[in-house]
Amino acid sequence: MAKTWSADNPKAGLMARKRAVIVEAALKAFLDAGYAEASVNHIAAAAGVSIKTLYRHFESKDDLFTAVIKAACSELPEDEAAGDEPPPDWYALPPAEAVPLAGEEYLRHALSPDQLALYRVVARDAHRFPEIGRRYLTQTAGSRDATFAAYLDLWAGREGWSVRDRRAAAQIYAGLLKARIFDEALLGLRQPTDGEIVEIAREAAQRMLLLLRANSL
Repeated sequence: MAKTWSADNPKAGLMARKRAVIVEAALKAFLDAGYAEASVNHIAAAAGVSIKTLYRHFESKDDLFTAVIKAACSELPEDEAAGDEPPPDWYALPPAEAVPLAGEEYLRHALSPDQLALYRVVARDAHRFPEIGRRYLTQTAGSRDATFAAYLDLWAGREGWSVRDRRAAAQIYAGLLKARIFDEALLGLRQPTDGEIVEIAREAAQRMLLLLRANSL
């Protein structure tokens, strides 16, 4: 049986807590100053660790930013998020129920203040540091699209869908979800209510299911 971060493994638990504190300090630094201006020395000081300790956990600033993205994109604590996350609750449901719930989950996450702020950081600095853009896409859109694509694969035979590119289909659904609200939220013009999110997800899911049933994807 694998050991947990408990009294069974106190050293590992201490390391995990220290890593989580560093990631939390880094998230604040990146959101406040952006990727380019955030200083690893200041991050270490804010976390209450030496720069040597920081580099014991993370090979580079790039590696630290990736950890921040992973932590921000997961509901699990950062030290647990490195493992395989369980599938979302909607994954076990039939499409009529699962697709709108997947949409709600996506919108609540994408429109959260921290996610919008992180997106702005990446958009501001990715042209100077392309690797942070690639890593952000891998951890956010890549992970989300993979989960939804796997769900389509699971149900395609049962529903009679003929989906040529399941990853592209997942991206199309994300586009349907974001079309009505993402830009306004990103620019700080308004933040949708939970009721609006439910309604937007319901309408986008209806359109997505129509495309799937028409074998148009």
